[in-house]
Amino acid sequence: MIKVNALTRTYGSFTAVDTVSFEIGHGEIVGLLGHNGAGKTTIMKMLTGFLEPTAGAIEIDGLHMPDDREAIQARIGYLPENCPVYPEMTVIDYLEYAAALHGIPESDRPDRVLEAIQKTELSEKAAQSISTLSRGYRQRVGVAQAILHHPTILILDEPTNGLDPTQIQHMRDLIRALAEEATVIISTHILQEVRAVCDRVLIIREGRLALDSSMDQLSSGKRLLLDIDSGPETAQPVISGIEGVDRVESLRQDGEQYCYAVSCSREDLHNVAAALSKTLIEKGCRLYGLQTEHRDLETVFGEISAHVGEVSHG
Repeated sequence: MIKVNALTRTYGSFTAVDTVSFEIGHGEIVGLLGHNGAGKTTIMKMLTGFLEPTAGAIEIDGLHMPDDREAIQARIGYLPENCPVYPEMTVIDYLEYAAALHGIPESDRPDRVLEAIQKTELSEKAAQSISTLSRGYRQRVGVAQAILHHPTILILDEPTNGLDPTQIQHMRDLIRALAEEATVIISTHILQEVRAVCDRVLIIREGRLALDSSMDQLSSGKRLLLDIDSGPETAQPVISGIEGVDRVESLRQDGEQYCYAVSCSREDLHNVAAALSKTLIEKGCRLYGLQTEHRDLETVFGEISAHVGEVSHG
């Protein structure tokens, strides 16, 4: 379990991360999404103990940063952005070196290196110099070093950055496989990566948490789309008077058919839908359609990008 409370990081007068709080349970695949410069990498560095928070608290499996820094770091596998490796080393030599840095006993290192090579499908490249590898294979080497010590948490910073479509698909497959044994946090500015592999998304906007939602909740929306035969002057006062309705928006007219968007809390959706249909039919309206609005990640991210400072929890 990862618990982050009011995490803040400032550089002089600039606030890179502003009172960010969230929790991540065991086995989740969570996407940390935001534009370049939003604060994602800064959050990653604080989670791994590489960077001290200015304020706030980080708790991982009951351990607290920075008091239990080494014990926390032993639980984490980390792929930094741009995958720093030693290009003059062969893959197997680099992984043996990384295994030593992770504190893996010398007698266990050959098996751990072999296991990491097999999981990341690097067997054919094991004896090659890293300098000869494509960007995709270098990323695999970075992931291999991150899983050598069997971490329970994997933090991957822009794991598909600079990869071609085939390499991206390979990396997605690898992440899904790794998630069977570990909690995975992926930092990215690419919407498709979150949609492809994540169960949940945290959207960071200018250093603040703008959205925390499961992918299922994200797509369900918080509005009802209503089609009836009554115009706004008659229908909107009736709809607005229903308990649980926050806002009514007239979307369009098609002949005698009018479409409205009815906003309410996600928890009230079913009750509001039932009250809408009952009330409107009692008022003599003809009901053509009533359904939950379905949104995608692109829509939500665009809305958040257009509204600075708003915070939403799914």
